[in-house]
Amino acid sequence: MAENILVCVAWPYVNGLQHIGHIAGAYLPPDIFARYHRLRGNNVLMVSGSDTHGTPITVRADQEKVTPAEIVERFHPLMIQCYLKLGLTFDLFTHTDTANHWAVTQDMFLTHLRKGYIYRDTQKQIYSLSDQRWLPDRYVEGTCPVCGYTEARGDQCDNCGSTYDATELKNPRSKISGGTDLEARDTEHFFLDLARLNPALEAWINDGRKAHWRASVFNFSKAQIGNHELRGRPITRDIDWGVEIPVPGFETKRIYVWYDAVIGYLSATQEWAQISGQPDAWHDWWDAGADVRIYNFIGKDNLPFHTIMWPAMLLGYGGLGTPYDVPANEFLTMSGSKFSKSRGRVIAILDVLERYDPDPWRYVLTAMAPESNDSDFTWEEFVARINNELLANWGNLVNRMLSFAYKRYEQRVPAPAALDASDEALLATVRSGFESVGSLYAACKFKAALAETQRLSQEVNRYLNDKEPWKTIKTDAQAAATSVYVALQAIDWLKTLYSPVLPHTSQLVHEYLGYDGQLFGRQVTETVSDARGAHQVLRYDGSPAIGRWEPGSLPVGQALREPAALYKKLDESVVANEIGV
Repeated sequence: MAENILVCVAWPYVNGLQHIGHIAGAYLPPDIFARYHRLRGNNVLMVSGSDTHGTPITVRADQEKVTPAEIVERFHPLMIQCYLKLGLTFDLFTHTDTANHWAVTQDMFLTHLRKGYIYRDTQKQIYSLSDQRWLPDRYVEGTCPVCGYTEARGDQCDNCGSTYDATELKNPRSKISGGTDLEARDTEHFFLDLARLNPALEAWINDGRKAHWRASVFNFSKAQIGNHELRGRPITRDIDWGVEIPVPGFETKRIYVWYDAVIGYLSATQEWAQISGQPDAWHDWWDAGADVRIYNFIGKDNLPFHTIMWPAMLLGYGGLGTPYDVPANEFLTMSGSKFSKSRGRVIAILDVLERYDPDPWRYVLTAMAPESNDSDFTWEEFVARINNELLANWGNLVNRMLSFAYKRYEQRVPAPAALDASDEALLATVRSGFESVGSLYAACKFKAALAETQRLSQEVNRYLNDKEPWKTIKTDAQAAATSVYVALQAIDWLKTLYSPVLPHTSQLVHEYLGYDGQLFGRQVTETVSDARGAHQVLRYDGSPAIGRWEPGSLPVGQALREPAALYKKLDESVVANEIGV
């Protein structure tokens, strides 16, 4: 029976180009996951969008002396272009500055307020004398009060993951001017009463259905919830960009981004339903008790917002499902330092996709994925993994075998004789990958799934090195034809096992083997209009897809298509060129 899988992907700030740290941490893994489940025949909905209200957008707008809307209009289409090129199959990628998202956010706000989970209070927030303005959390930097990290943000430390109020930072400074003439002034705001929601959160985290969670994610979340120290968290700010507060008297303030962005998972599902012509279909994915598994793919810096704040918001609203899993990744670093758009430490994926094909990037970022520990990216490793792993193993296997079959068997799949023990053993080994590799994909262990597929591919290489059909064809043509057929059948299965990670080149192998049709559907862009204007969205059309997670039978005599190399060998000069040596 088909399962219902809701894939909720972290909403990226639309203040610049996505870098490879973003892709490895939060955007490629859910696409691999979604592709696998689609191949299994499961019902998949993958949603996300550009976070238009994050303070990094207003910071950049202030720096460039333009409006935040202009920043959104510039970078949201580039975000979509990036995902198109990389092959990320969002059922809907939208953004948060839409009438639909505003309405859903305001509804959740008013529901929390009506139920008593939101209260009004006065708190001290940072005011900059130099800038003559209130500074939202992300406009303040300083020293973390917990671990001493000197470049901590105003609401959260990237080093230790702690959350706090900006007034708790040591040595605070304005991100706008760098000024230190800051004052803590009283201002009235709305707060989410996390302390009142703590019992419901504790029951949720201890419900016995979290055994599949990554240990780091579960232990952090359980500790935060279990210490009973959760306190009210402000969800409005003295800013003029963002979702308006639906309460009279607060016209000069806005709902703060950490509250509104996570609601995007719900609002995007509702927008998808509307665009699809089934406006009530979102209930099938979100109603409490619905047979759905909800996954939140994020980086570890977003962990508190997805395992504490967002579940609290859902529980407080009532009648909605909660995350089944939050497979948060650690950081991909560059020479030991975290990738950062704000600090200019980036390798923009849209930039490098101009020089390198998407599947090699998907391979490298999966092979070195920071699933359990931080992982350090180097250009040397990028070149080595492509040349010594992807190309040397899978690429060369496909090229040498398909080229040989195309040239020596009249461009058709040869007919085998009776299979011997080694033939049967190889096919059994590769066929087992549908279970072994599939279980790893299902468990969000994408790095291990890729490694297991590479191991199976190497088994085919060993088989061919033993059989040597290019030699045997001169002395025993039938034996050679049999080993060629066995290898082609194994390649046919391997293309499916690789396809969640390598969709573009798996499609090429599919075609070289003589098949028609597409393993996956297609990405499409649309322009959607509502009361707040028009916005571009990225969608996935799965109707053309014929790929299945099962070992099919390669037809004897099927016409092959002339193959070409799947991957380009990279010259060692790539390293020097990329780092500017």
